[in-house]
Amino acid sequence: MILVDSSVWIDYFNGEKTNKTDWLDSALGNKPIIIGDLVLTEVLQGFQNDNDFRVAKKLLLSFPFMEMGGQELAVKSAMNYRFLRKNGITVRKTIDVMIGTFCIHYQLSLLHDDRDFDPMKRFLKLKTVDI
Repeated sequence: MILVDSSVWIDYFNGEKTNKTDWLDSALGNKPIIIGDLVLTEVLQGFQNDNDFRVAKKLLLSFPFMEMGGQELAVKSAMNYRFLRKNGITVRKTIDVMIGTFCIHYQLSLLHDDRDFDPMKRFLKLKTVDI
């Protein structure tokens, strides 16, 4: 299963042509993609046009859905953040640590275009879709 981070979905919906958005476009309907509540919120909150919001929401809700929070993952996320800090790495956004920890916990691959996930791959064994 693959979780697509908002960094890729936002580029995809904005029509940005990158290796990651091309991969996503070809994967739709062909690869096991899931959506999580944190990513869903990050993507949908950025739409200004109501019709674009409805179209994106319909597409995103067509994927299997998982809740990404909860007490256990909140504590694991804090532990992962602290571990990275002790290794001299400060992740810019707490939500990225939560998304990375979620993927690690459920052994999901992450498709992303955000440098905050790189140290999680290196130090925490986050699996990513390499393109």
